[in-house]
Amino acid sequence: MPGIVVSTAAILRCKATADSIVNYISSLLLLSLFLPGGLAGGIEICITFPTEYVKTQLQLDERANPPRYRGIGDCVKLTVQDHGYRGLYRGLSSLLYGSIPKAAVRFGTFEVLANTMRDSTGRLDNTRSLWCGLGAGIAEAIVVVCPMETLKVKFIHDQCSLNPRYRGFFHGVREIIKDQGVRGTYQGLTATVLKQGSNQAIRFYVMNSLRNWYKGDDPRREMHPIVTAVFGATAGAASVFGNTPLDVVKTRMQGLDAHRYSSTMDCAFQIIKKEGPQAFYKGTVPRLGRVCLDVAIVFVIYEEVVKLLNNVWITD
Repeated sequence: MPGIVVSTAAILRCKATADSIVNYISSLLLLSLFLPGGLAGGIEICITFPTEYVKTQLQLDERANPPRYRGIGDCVKLTVQDHGYRGLYRGLSSLLYGSIPKAAVRFGTFEVLANTMRDSTGRLDNTRSLWCGLGAGIAEAIVVVCPMETLKVKFIHDQCSLNPRYRGFFHGVREIIKDQGVRGTYQGLTATVLKQGSNQAIRFYVMNSLRNWYKGDDPRREMHPIVTAVFGATAGAASVFGNTPLDVVKTRMQGLDAHRYSSTMDCAFQIIKKEGPQAFYKGTVPRLGRVCLDVAIVFVIYEEVVKLLNNVWITD
């Protein structure tokens, strides 16, 4: 009997050890899917934030005010003149806090979905990449983008007012939640889901199509970082022309004057009525430059991080 008891205990210990190993391996695999995107997103936003700042400023600079800026150069000039070069990085902390988890969720979700749809050679066809990109965009919109983008726009808008209220990221978050509740960080959710879903669907579709074309019949063919950058910039440009109107509506819905609009559709109708259809493409030029640059950067960094991690564990 004692022997049986010992054996049973040993079996239970072995099972517990096996379960621990399985859980550890599962954690590593999950980490390997989400870590590369997070690293890529953090590095990318530190490089490209000034163009994001200028884009947001121009979109918030409504004609009825009247406009303060005459263009991109004037916006940069006045910002540096009033706040120094550091002024171009106002609001970076809120966006950085969101960029790392946003990219992690985006690439991680895409890889999770793609791994269920690849063929026996590991190839993901173009149509399926569209659906994977759509799923990734919706996931990042709900989990990260909407609350973080709302905070970012409110912070930038607040800093442009005569008497800024927010003393920092966490103070601003507390004040917004205190005044508006958690719903105050989810303004423009519909527009954000539409924007991010279409955004990532277009980007991953174009990127995957170009990748499949480049690799041809050899799915293991390596892509040089320059090739990845060119493909990424192309995917970014396609997404800009495809959904800039949604980006404009989203920005208006998340600003401090969001109370003017009863819904996403009301915001769109008011823009058309008061400013005309051309207002939907306000800020396109700075957004085009920023998006082409940041999509190229994030895909290059992501691919290189994946290659590096492949030396430690399998990430694809």
